[in-house]
Amino acid sequence: MNGLNMLRPLLLSIALFFTFEPAAAHEIRPTIADVEVSATEVTLSLRITIEALVSGVDLSSVDNTNDAPEAIIYDRLRAMNPADLEAAFRDAWDRISRGFLIEVEGNRLTPGIVSVTIPPVGEIELPRDSLLVIGVTLPEGNAGVRVGLDASFGQFVPRQVGGGENSYEGFLEGGQLTPELPRGETLNESGLQVFARYVIVGFQHIIPLGLDHILFVLGLFFFAAKLGPLLWQVTAFTLAHTVTLAVAATGIVTVPTSIVEPIIAATIVYVGLENTFGWGTMRGRTILVFLFGLVHGLGFASVLGDFGIASGAFVEALLGFNLGVEFGQLAVIAIAFALVGWFMSKPWYRTAIAIPASLIISAIGAFWVVERTLL
Repeated sequence: MNGLNMLRPLLLSIALFFTFEPAAAHEIRPTIADVEVSATEVTLSLRITIEALVSGVDLSSVDNTNDAPEAIIYDRLRAMNPADLEAAFRDAWDRISRGFLIEVEGNRLTPGIVSVTIPPVGEIELPRDSLLVIGVTLPEGNAGVRVGLDASFGQFVPRQVGGGENSYEGFLEGGQLTPELPRGETLNESGLQVFARYVIVGFQHIIPLGLDHILFVLGLFFFAAKLGPLLWQVTAFTLAHTVTLAVAATGIVTVPTSIVEPIIAATIVYVGLENTFGWGTMRGRTILVFLFGLVHGLGFASVLGDFGIASGAFVEALLGFNLGVEFGQLAVIAIAFALVGWFMSKPWYRTAIAIPASLIISAIGAFWVVERTLL
């Protein structure tokens, strides 16, 4: 056991060392849009990565453009001067325009380009945010407008302008549409509506979108012999990532995903190894889970903290999101228990189920450490 005690900090140190190696920085961020709906037209002012649209990268399938089949095309576009990139964008507009979803009473409207503002090339390893303004004339009548992005365009943050702090501000996955935005008015949401909406967003960031967080929770599950202490650990995990999500979403702390994501992968490696070698105690594991939860909170914040969550109802959005995350984690535990929890009391459970599962979890985490730092 002394050898294992010496190995324990060494393995953690090695994992953390790798997380600070340089990583590719073609990070994918949500598209943010200021949406203005008048009686006769709708205008969207979007902060968007135009290179991804022109190259045809499916932003719903990758976390980094380096992982996309179109990575070479994207990199070439990223190095283009603004004038040439705008020309390529306009040439591809007929295809690209179909990815902007604007509907009135179920009928799709095709927007046109109002203006395109592309910054100079700058550091090509970083994403370049362009300002794209598009608009479309609305059909006659008073029916409201729904807007969204095609699934391949990735996550979407629409903010209705002109209505004060309670005006609609959403966080949508690709393919989802806003509620109907009334013409000439602003859709106002109550704090309760924001809370309920972000509960769903938080749940979705675990199931089905948070595979790394799912594996971490499963790592906790396969360490536990009883559900009670496990639920305390999951609650500690939620409290911890609530803290870091709050400070990141308010701009107090900003950590790029190129640093956060490998560290998250390293925590997955560690919990799997701790399960396998039997290093920890329930009390020590709970403290460790809280510390790791601080890191995972930065992972959530890499998405939500990039633009701020529901700035007019920040507390409601934050609480709703974290409650949704907690529900998602409990759902993962419930599914795992339904599959193998009945065997926890069996003498062969640890050897036949918990250790093999933990080794698989560690192996996947180790692959992610390498992928997110060296590949």
